[in-house]
Amino acid sequence: MPGTTKPSGIPNAPPGKHTPWQALSVFMKLSTPTTPGPPSPQGPNPPPQGNTLQAANQGTSINQHCVQQLEEAAQIIETEAKRVIGTYEYGWPQLDAATQRARERKGFNPNDPLLMTGELRDSIQHYVDPNALKAEVGSNNPKALWQELGTSRGIPPRSFLLGAAMRKEKEIVQRTGVNIHGLITRQLGIK
Repeated sequence: MPGTTKPSGIPNAPPGKHTPWQALSVFMKLSTPTTPGPPSPQGPNPPPQGNTLQAANQGTSINQHCVQQLEEAAQIIETEAKRVIGTYEYGWPQLDAATQRARERKGFNPNDPLLMTGELRDSIQHYVDPNALKAEVGSNNPKALWQELGTSRGIPPRSFLLGAAMRKEKEIVQRTGVNIHGLITRQLGIK
C-alpha cells in the first residue's frame, strides 16, 4: 500500500516538522519494550544510534516509562490515603459521642476517625501490574471496606481510598501527562 512505509534515503524532518510516518514510528518504537542485547563496548547505557529511540537515553521503553508513572501515581494515592486517616479533611461525619467515649476508655484520642492503633493506615498498599499497565491501591484489612463504603449497622462511609484518588487526580494527570508528553516530544526533537 503506497505511503505506509517510509522510503529509504529520505532524511528525517527538522525538529518540530515531522511526517505522520515519523510520529507513528516514534510511538511504535517507544511502545515496544526494549530487549537486552549483547553488552555494548560503550558501557551499560550507550547513546542511542540510528532509529533506536530511548526514553531519557536510559534504554527505557514507553511501556517501562508508563509503569514508572503508574508507580508514582499509585504511591501518591497511597501516601494521601494514609495521611488523611485520623483527620476530617474530606468532610466525613463526626464520630458519634458513644464511639468517642469508647475510644477514650481504651486510651485512644476520642476524635481521630479511622485511627486507633494505626493498623488500618499501615495496611494501605499499592501494586503495579507492568503487564496489564494498571495500578491498584487498597488494603487487605476487612475494616477498610466497612469504613470506605459504610455499613448497614450504622458506620457511615468515610472514603479514604477513593477520596485520596479524587483529591490527587489533577496532580497525577498533570505530572504523568507532562512526563509522557515530554518523553515523546524529546524523541521527536520538538523543544
